[in-house]
Amino acid sequence: MQFFRSINHVDAMTFDLDDTLYDNEPIIRQAEQALQAHIAKHHKNAAALTPNDWQHLKRAAIAKDRRLASDMGQLRRVVLTAALSGTSADKVEIDVSKSDDISEAVEACFNCFYDARSNFDLAEDVHQTLKTLSERLPLVGITNGNVNAQKIGIDGYFETILHASTTRPMKPARDMFDEAATCLRIAPPHILHVGDNIIKDVKGAINAGYQAAWYACNRPMKLANEPVSVLPHVALDNLNELTQFL
Repeated sequence: MQFFRSINHVDAMTFDLDDTLYDNEPIIRQAEQALQAHIAKHHKNAAALTPNDWQHLKRAAIAKDRRLASDMGQLRRVVLTAALSGTSADKVEIDVSKSDDISEAVEACFNCFYDARSNFDLAEDVHQTLKTLSERLPLVGITNGNVNAQKIGIDGYFETILHASTTRPMKPARDMFDEAATCLRIAPPHILHVGDNIIKDVKGAINAGYQAAWYACNRPMKLANEPVSVLPHVALDNLNELTQFL
């Protein structure tokens, strides 16, 4: 554990999820593979789309509604609707209320991805740390992603989990930090946010008046490798070190 700033008494903690509690990249890769296998089996025309085609649809959707950049679930539905209905990137529609057949097919594709995206087991030491913390402090999740917290077995540790959406701008915007502080009814200077991303988590938390603990489970903890514009209050060597703040 390395301190960069003095720490106030910690009365609550907020947590990023992806790449903080688990390595997210291989999980997403497997979920994408499951989705592509489903599409190849059921939607031959969409299966012919190249990775660049999918990216063009995604960029076109965000260009039409910037809020979709904060809502991974809704963005995926918009892109799937375009792909399954044969809509070109220049004609992508944000309204996904297509015919019943298309809507059902989109939901089947989405559920295929979402189920695979949340199909993993959290490390036992992470469960133990969250359990120990939650027995002494209120915890709130703050994530830009859309993992199913109930399916991976972490929902019981948190008072609530806030997911970025079209109405909740993603981190580093302070909206979810402010909402979490309101939910906790604790002043931000006494909340410690734990996250892996130096910009979205550390800078976002500090800009919202929080204290910030930097911890990444998916890469070496070397600040020299990170886009540092502001230092965290503390960098952790392992997640269990958070119990020292109890």
